[in-house]
Amino acid sequence: MKVIGAGFGRTGTMSLKVALEELGFGPCYHMIEVIENPEHVEFWEAAWRRLPVDWERFFEDYEATVDWPACTFYEDLIHRYPDAKVLLSVRGPERWYESTRNTIYEITKITVGSRLSRVIFAFVRIFAPGVLKVSRMGNEIIWQGTFDGRFEDREYAMRIFNRHNKAVKRLVPPEKLLVYEVKEGWAPCASSSASRSPRSPSRASTIRRSCDRGYGESRRSPSPCSPPWRC
Repeated sequence: MKVIGAGFGRTGTMSLKVALEELGFGPCYHMIEVIENPEHVEFWEAAWRRLPVDWERFFEDYEATVDWPACTFYEDLIHRYPDAKVLLSVRGPERWYESTRNTIYEITKITVGSRLSRVIFAFVRIFAPGVLKVSRMGNEIIWQGTFDGRFEDREYAMRIFNRHNKAVKRLVPPEKLLVYEVKEGWAPCASSSASRSPRSPSRASTIRRSCDRGYGESRRSPSPCSPPWRC
């Protein structure tokens, strides 16, 4: 493990995943990995419940992490991989909250909401059998765990967001920390070929230089990324 992503979801994490993998820090673990491999749910639930887990075996094929659920365990990963750099992706708290509230949180509400919603969503299992397992995990670790079941309290959720970012900055030595700020939201998730275009500044190159130095500057980008779990 060479790069540990400590930033919450909806802070440009899918764009970071793409950039890191282009730079050779791959594969990079992102929530999309859980969706595509629902058998991973048991590992994350065990880690959250503080049961013994084998971090090295689980991450043996990965060189980086971003997004939930791994960002929840950034301290465990730092202790397990002391030579790794830490990448904290951040965003203005108001924009982060609105983005999260209107995307991934809404998905969870459907899957754990009313009986009718759950019955309707159950049909999704025919085409994506692991989706309810992933939603259950997200509810336990993120919405009930990280946000104490109070994510709909906007001010409380933003306090948790800010508190998390400050905690990372306190814990991680400056020479190992890159804070990557997305003040305007990330550009739409581009294909690998677009990311390599020489005609525009590459955020991948910025991350590469920053990881080599151990710190970095923030970047701006014109518009938010979608769909859910892809930003």
